[in-house]
Amino acid sequence: MAVPSWLERLRAASKTALVQDGKRKVHYLFEDGKEMAEEYDVKSGQLVSRKWREKNTLGGSGKWQVEVGEPILPLLGALESDLIKESSSNPVFMRKDTLSNFQWRIRNLPYPKEVYSVSVEKEQRCCVIRTTNKKYYKKFSIPDLDRYQLPLDAAALSFTHANNTLIITYQKPKEILAAEEQLQKELKKIKAANNEDGDCKTQ
Repeated sequence: MAVPSWLERLRAASKTALVQDGKRKVHYLFEDGKEMAEEYDVKSGQLVSRKWREKNTLGGSGKWQVEVGEPILPLLGALESDLIKESSSNPVFMRKDTLSNFQWRIRNLPYPKEVYSVSVEKEQRCCVIRTTNKKYYKKFSIPDLDRYQLPLDAAALSFTHANNTLIITYQKPKEILAAEEQLQKELKKIKAANNEDGDCKTQ
């Protein structure tokens, strides 16, 4: 079974934890040099953000790539800021999970719900958003399912639309819910760094 393989990678990774601003921040360093940084809400245990970073071709640290949470905005000059303001009506795609679902939000989509269709492409292992007015098209994968080598299930996929935002929900499979519960137990065993001395506890 493939589920333990990803859990084993997480267990084997060097982990550092810090509690700050009501969030438990966990940094993973894997044997292959990849880094993953996660933030969890301390009270609910809900994942707030997940980022990945790999070594670049020169051996230095690359840029963080956001998988879950608000996209990272680059530092901008005055001219670029003006351009960003002009394009602020462009659709913004982000993932924001709940405890029981994977969830994506695409802001700045003003069309009514009946315009959209969301489907699963099993062979390509991705989901596809289409619009009847041809104004928006998006393919996206669910990395969690790839890591656990689980199939995509069209029945788990649903969507709604409100306040110019398309909200797509994919119900987490029981295998992932069980694995996440197990991981949370292990993360709680890592003592968080003392905020005052700035030291990080590593496991």
